[in-house]
Amino acid sequence: MRSTDFLKTLGIDKRDGIEESELRFPDGAQYRFEVPGIQKPEAMASLLDASNDYDVTVHRVTQTKGIMLLTDSEIEEMVEMARTAKIGLFLSVGPRATYDTSASAQTREGARIGYRLRGYDNLLYAVEDVKRAAELGVRGILLYDEGLLWVLGKMREAGELPENMHFKVSAHTGHGNPASAKLLEELGADSFNPVRDLQINMLSALRRAINISIDIHTENPKSSGGFIRHYEVPDIIKVAAPVYLKTGGSIAKQHSHDTTSKEASERIRQVYLVKNMIKRYCPDAKTSKVGVEDLAIPE
Repeated sequence: MRSTDFLKTLGIDKRDGIEESELRFPDGAQYRFEVPGIQKPEAMASLLDASNDYDVTVHRVTQTKGIMLLTDSEIEEMVEMARTAKIGLFLSVGPRATYDTSASAQTREGARIGYRLRGYDNLLYAVEDVKRAAELGVRGILLYDEGLLWVLGKMREAGELPENMHFKVSAHTGHGNPASAKLLEELGADSFNPVRDLQINMLSALRRAINISIDIHTENPKSSGGFIRHYEVPDIIKVAAPVYLKTGGSIAKQHSHDTTSKEASERIRQVYLVKNMIKRYCPDAKTSKVGVEDLAIPE
């Protein structure tokens, strides 16, 4: 059997041209907005204020420095803000190679380990990080390790974590092909962020392989390329729906940048710019209202 034919039996195929996605979020929407890098309550408050000033809807806020770097009161404050605003809140798993004693992770070659977990203890610490967030009402987890995803998926199935807990896989895991996307979906991912520089046809191939939402960076800090994709957003929506448009990244100096209150407002300005691109070039594209059931709104 030809390799292309075998891949097709697995639900992975290559087609000529760009194919529009017919998949949608449960409410029928094609796209939603996500703002990453909101590390603390102060920045989140400024972000929400600015979203009202610019009259734009943010559906998901993501914290990237780690649950373990937030106090209980800080998490509870962010949970309350997200619950009141009826938006999703995703906190990231704290334990990671760059935080532990790994010498390899600090080298140019060893950096390939990314934010993955080393050894039994760090896996255990990561599970405890997620359980603490869940106890405080968080229902969205950003993670960086495929093995941890498998464990958390099993915990959710067994009732050890809330049934409505959402798992989002970060671009920092380094996945960008349809087979990897299918694997993550099978392991329990509810949302998948591929590497940042995939071309439109590559995104189309990902969408044909999986049903979960795809998270796409519309812009990036210099540390991850610095490229801005605002004009591509209409095509991204067409081929990748249902898609979260991750916007505001160019404001950051690097991943896990501690966004200031002023910078949080600037991130919303970027959302406004992307929203205007959508209005101009694909005005019929449908977005979600706040408060829809599958947003991982805290409880």
